[in-house]
Amino acid sequence: MSYGLSVSPFHVRWQTGLFNRQFYNWGRWKPRFLYLWFSIGMVFGIAAMFGSIILLGKTLIQTLTQMLSEAPTAQNDRMLQVVVPGVNLPVSQLTYFFTAILISGVIHEVGHGVAAIREQVRFNGFGIFIFIVYPGAFVDLFTTHLQLISPVQQLRIFCAGVWHNFVLGVAGLVVLFLLPAILFPFYYTGVGALVTEITEDSPANGPRGLFVGDLVTNLQDCSVHNVEDWNSCLGELSQKPQTGYCINAAVLQQLSFPARVYRRLDGTVECCSNNSLTDICFSYSNNLNSHQYTCLPARKAIESSQVCRTNTDCQKNFVPSFCVIPSVENQTKLIRVKHPPQVDMLFVGHPMHLQYTVSLSSFVPRHNFLSIDLPVVIETFCKYLISLSGALAVINAVPCFALDGQWILNSFLEATLSSLIVEKQNRELVGFLILLAGSALLAANVALGLWMVTAR
Repeated sequence: MSYGLSVSPFHVRWQTGLFNRQFYNWGRWKPRFLYLWFSIGMVFGIAAMFGSIILLGKTLIQTLTQMLSEAPTAQNDRMLQVVVPGVNLPVSQLTYFFTAILISGVIHEVGHGVAAIREQVRFNGFGIFIFIVYPGAFVDLFTTHLQLISPVQQLRIFCAGVWHNFVLGVAGLVVLFLLPAILFPFYYTGVGALVTEITEDSPANGPRGLFVGDLVTNLQDCSVHNVEDWNSCLGELSQKPQTGYCINAAVLQQLSFPARVYRRLDGTVECCSNNSLTDICFSYSNNLNSHQYTCLPARKAIESSQVCRTNTDCQKNFVPSFCVIPSVENQTKLIRVKHPPQVDMLFVGHPMHLQYTVSLSSFVPRHNFLSIDLPVVIETFCKYLISLSGALAVINAVPCFALDGQWILNSFLEATLSSLIVEKQNRELVGFLILLAGSALLAANVALGLWMVTAR
């Protein structure tokens, strides 16, 4: 037993007995409830051990498939991904990441400690460590007591960590789901997506662009009630053909001016000067069904126009009108962004550039003194807590050397195979082979995951 601070290469560790009394109070609180609680945790932990093998196997197959097909878009489909700060984890999110890891680790170890006291195992102390840059927690239990209790009692202790991580993840999900109701007295939702941040290099920057505090209500004819709508609308706009705008025939003739028509390298047509920042080339079909191109001042032409696909969509009130469609480069779209009471923003570019450079929130403050960032902070932290606590449960349940899964497997084999495999040495051999396979599977996932993140 050692208390205090110890430092070694890449590892800083602090252990204390200050919380022992609190742990003993928790471990002796409502014994029947704790027995039921950790028995459920034992069943979950055993199921998680088998489930983690299936999940790691599936992830490994997905990674190998992606490596062979060289399809980078498939990376987000994998349920488990290696996270490297500064590579696939933004530096701005590090506080969320490390805080969520530390809380998940502490809750994990509290589970072990309370379960151990419940099973009459001596509790020596609690500690926190930092390995390289990753924080974590641990509990110090009296090993002799652990070896003397039955395999089922051991399982309750060894499974308590992953069980508590699962419960913490579910709690995070509940908070995330109920957040609109929790914050209802202070924030309202369902009226649009509130702009909370715009990067300096964002195409949405500028005097006619978006500003922090703007409320986006529409992207083209796609209504935006929350952040999910914003993302889905941008996804739809990037996949669908460019929408057009209805323009009165007389207005079209008045606004258009003659220009030289030529084809870009990608095959699309341009009919405006390359130096123009306000004019855009539009295509339309006249009554003779011949394709026409005209250069128009974009804002004057489409600011108050309805969207359309064909001329038929514009035939209202018997006024001759045409559906003019922006002739822009492939993958590029002209999108009209409504953020009243400001003038509509006209965005020309790939829709995903808006998604990556503009941060929004579904929560709109009821009062000016309320922060627009608070709901985003709570939402983001809950998402990190859910994913990292869940990942900690999955990884610790893997039957792998030095993880909880090693002790869960050993106790499980002792509890189930002692009558089938009488010799303890043979049971230990079976356990060793399974641990070897589990360790190799986890190592392969980590190694290939790191390669996918850093080398590609």
